[in-house]
Amino acid sequence: MTQDTTSAPRVVRATTMPADAPEVAVAIVGAGACGLTTAIRLRQAGIDCVLLERDALPSGSTALSSGLIPAAGTRLQQSLGIDDSLAMLAEDIITKTDGEAPAHLVQAYVAAVPQALDTLESLGIAFEVQDGFLYPGHRVRRMHGVPEHTGAALMAALERTATGLGADLLTEALVREVWADDNDRVIGVGYQRPDGSLEHLACRAVVLACNGFGGNADMVRELLPPMADAAFGGHVGNDGSAIAWGRGLGAALADLHGYQGHGSWITPQGALMSWATIMEGGIQVNARGERFQDESQGYSEAAVHVLHQPGSVAWEVFDEALLPLTRSFPDFVPAEAAGALKRADDVAQLAAIIGCDEATLQATLDCVDPARPDPLGRRFKRRLQAPYYVVKVTGALFHTQGGLDIDAHCRVRRADGSVLPNLLAAGGAARGVSGNDAWGYLAGNGLLSAVGGGWVAATTLIEQLQA
Repeated sequence: MTQDTTSAPRVVRATTMPADAPEVAVAIVGAGACGLTTAIRLRQAGIDCVLLERDALPSGSTALSSGLIPAAGTRLQQSLGIDDSLAMLAEDIITKTDGEAPAHLVQAYVAAVPQALDTLESLGIAFEVQDGFLYPGHRVRRMHGVPEHTGAALMAALERTATGLGADLLTEALVREVWADDNDRVIGVGYQRPDGSLEHLACRAVVLACNGFGGNADMVRELLPPMADAAFGGHVGNDGSAIAWGRGLGAALADLHGYQGHGSWITPQGALMSWATIMEGGIQVNARGERFQDESQGYSEAAVHVLHQPGSVAWEVFDEALLPLTRSFPDFVPAEAAGALKRADDVAQLAAIIGCDEATLQATLDCVDPARPDPLGRRFKRRLQAPYYVVKVTGALFHTQGGLDIDAHCRVRRADGSVLPNLLAAGGAARGVSGNDAWGYLAGNGLLSAVGGGWVAATTLIEQLQA
């Protein structure tokens, strides 16, 4: 054990690890959904692994999400008679990005995620397929989540399963160093403990499952300038460590302008409002009482549209019929208790809450007409009816979708296309399947990359370590 002299992530060049460093087959940096899935797959194959988690309790971006994982062809989906296929899901992902999604990762993740979910279900994790509405861009019901409908509950289930299979979980272990020899073969990691001391772990391979760079303000300004001033609704662990280590090892980066934003971040309470309310007929208006986008296109690209409005805010307007759906999402409950939800008995009261002209707002509501598309091209199922409900929102950055370039086996690539010998990355640490902009994000792509990528990375290591 040594005293840490720097808190910045770095690559240490060496041929051997410190003599007192214990050794494990695989070190997994990050115990989010990606890392835990990797550990579960490795332990089923009898491979030892250690999960190194910076927090006292594993959480990450997954715990802040609704925990929904898109998958096609699972046993659960088939039992419900849902007609879906790997090809359909892959097509929906690629269509959302206008063909920009990396095809090799789309195919790998789409094939892996139903294997992962079926295995997790067989290990005792209960899943449900989200019912009642379709997320934008998905043709069928394929969003799988645990019964509690929260990412935190999903994380708890994954952690129980991984540790129950014998994966070692080391919390409050903030990885700061990746050790590698002159041939770029990783030989171990160094991690900081709460008292500032630095401990080491030798290993035969490393999986970077440690999120993206959305929480690193300097890196966001450098690599993702459109979201430099956005609220950050993600986890502090998104500090860009994987990119720093990758740069130190000569790794290529890809899709750095890709990210998952959200146009429905409740302000000032700081909570997520599900886009389901929008998809079932709610609208967004700006401070002038005007709509400014076709909201049905997706919540990720909506973030920038909201940020471009006066004051960088919008007002989400819906009615009594949508109130039960809105309240069914656990994230909304504390926000409502904190005063986020306002009621208006008529348009005049609604205009007063928003601070806009009543006639302008009335004209906006009149365009919500199921008989014809509105001027922005959106089609509605029905009109909104008084009483109205309204929530003030802004645009937020949740997590980045770009990062280390990887091949179809989650091996980190150099700029010339060659792969680093034993460094793998998945989830937020690597490029995802959303292309190179916010509008390419299809609902659930983050957890698709985390769970599917974790499964692929573990499969790759099983083949390498058992060869």
